[in-house]
Amino acid sequence: SGIMKIVISVLGRDRVGIIAMVSTVLAENGVNILNLDQTILDGFFNMIMTADMSGAKISLKELQEILRGKGEAMGLEIRVQHADIFQVMHRV
Repeated sequence: SGIMKIVISVLGRDRVGIIAMVSTVLAENGVNILNLDQTILDGFFNMIMTADMSGAKISLKELQEILRGKGEAMGLEIRVQHADIFQVMHRV
């Protein structure tokens, strides 16, 4: 208990520094990365990262806005959601 699990998904053309950018934003704001899964297919980068926001210095909404803005600047689509919402949406 005490973990506020979030899922960050990143999609876009592969380029240097994607993971570094996301990791830096999370580290600067007290968000701890739990797991990371990435694939690159035909030059397209797809990453799903789970993280813990329980010690974060910012709100989920603020994190969504920061990552969306930085993602857009790099030509990426970045989504941040509560893990439980993500699981409901992606249930097989």
